Amino acid sequence: MTTFTPETDDVSRRWLIAALVLFLLQITILYFMGRVPICECGYVKLFEPGVNSPGNSQHLADWYTPSHIIHGFLFYAFGWLLLRRRSISERLALAVFIEAAWEIAENSPLIIDRYRNATMALGYSGDSILNSAMDTVFMTLGFLFASRMPVWLTVTVAIVFELFTGWLIRDNLTLNVLMLIWPIDAVRTWQSASG
Repeated sequence: MTTFTPETDDVSRRWLIAALVLFLLQITILYFMGRVPICECGYVKLFEPGVNSPGNSQHLADWYTPSHIIHGFLFYAFGWLLLRRRSISERLALAVFIEAAWEIAENSPLIIDRYRNATMALGYSGDSILNSAMDTVFMTLGFLFASRMPVWLTVTVAIVFELFTGWLIRDNLTLNVLMLIWPIDAVRTWQSASG
């Protein structure tokens, strides 16, 4: 059991501030990349149910939100494996760094074009800054969930998320990564078939 002293408390606080700075840096870089702050529709929704709609990746949450929660599960596992002796706040700062780097890369012209050409996201034009920021928030929630819950429960939730979104929208984290890295025509055909 870890006992907290003023020293360890101060170190943890510094790592949490570092995570917050990385999060704010993500938002700032996206702004200077020319990303729209919120949906061009002019309003903010809690959840965008359309997958191939102009509102996808523009609002607070969408059907890709479970993927970002799973990112948090995976980043927690990664941090636990590689940085086991480090504090949870250090591992969280690393997770925020990885997620922020991905969000910036995902919204670059190179990756946006790759999504359009290789995945089911034919009309994808990138995330709004709000959606990208919320993706990092949801990753953080996933990370914190994984840090508190038994491994079996975290793995079960990840599998349920993957199966449910795979069934409902014909896409999930696994398919998204597969199609981004190694597009398969049969998967693209299945994804584009009407449900």
